[in-house]
Amino acid sequence: MKLDKSKIKLFSTIGSRATFGMVCLDLAKEIDNLMVLTSDVSTSAGLDRFKLKYPDKYLDVGIAEQNLIGVATGLSSGGHNVFTTTFAPFQTMRCFEQIKVNLGYMKKKVTMVGIASGVALGTLGFTHCAIEDLSLMRSIPGMTVISPADCGEVAKSVFAAAKHKGPIYIRLTGVANNPIVYNDDYKFEIGKPIKLEEGNDITIFATGSMVSRAVDASKILSKQNIKASVINVHTIKPLDINFVNKNSENRKLIVTVEEHSVIGGLASAISEANSQLINKSKQLSISLPDKYFQGGEYLDLLNKYNLNSEGIATTITKNLAI
Repeated sequence: MKLDKSKIKLFSTIGSRATFGMVCLDLAKEIDNLMVLTSDVSTSAGLDRFKLKYPDKYLDVGIAEQNLIGVATGLSSGGHNVFTTTFAPFQTMRCFEQIKVNLGYMKKKVTMVGIASGVALGTLGFTHCAIEDLSLMRSIPGMTVISPADCGEVAKSVFAAAKHKGPIYIRLTGVANNPIVYNDDYKFEIGKPIKLEEGNDITIFATGSMVSRAVDASKILSKQNIKASVINVHTIKPLDINFVNKNSENRKLIVTVEEHSVIGGLASAISEANSQLINKSKQLSISLPDKYFQGGEYLDLLNKYNLNSEGIATTITKNLAI
């Protein structure tokens, strides 16, 4: 999908969930065998216009996520290009066994879109938050895991997923007025990280909602004469290990930043990639803690756990001083 400035601005304003719904309208024009399945979330996933315009390409199975994966598997077996979507914890955890058997073991092509992942729905508590989904989806053999940096990349990811052969999980983070990372069109390839800033002192690997904040943090660090590379790791699996290793050796510090638990997500993936390096650098993980904490407003929670640009920069500075 080609982006222009008007689309980039619109997508950012409406947020990742509504962007997904709008992109499906464009996708349906190109893919005759498209099927979009939901679990009673047409409005939340921005799909109200889609289901009216393409009723034959839309199916709501109700609040029955395990059944969602089963029906998606059947449609995929019948030759359809299937997307499923619901809130991230229900898209991944509630139907984890079905994902393992039907998509992982049976290798069916289904693209799962987890909406409002991370702590976007923090006011509803941890029934509706997902800080474990990257860990779960990474563990499924053959599963591709994508975490878009901004709403334009959500659009790129959806179109790329439609052409991909195997099962995919796309993790949507952030809320409306989502910060823009890419102001112009760019080349997006599944499995290929993108370097946004160049610096030889440290490397910051960021994913999802944290990419824009990592870029801003690098500018704060630059004023302290700390030169940071910033890398958008939009594909958590498969991870480009050679690229990661090249940008991890001989640095004062490598940093991972993610709106996910400290366990099993980007931090773990980068650590695994670098485990065999001879000239390993110290690694710092900036993430959500390994606990279920009190809920709250989205930005308040990010600020509390230093997942804002100032918090990221301050945490890095402190660790460089150790």
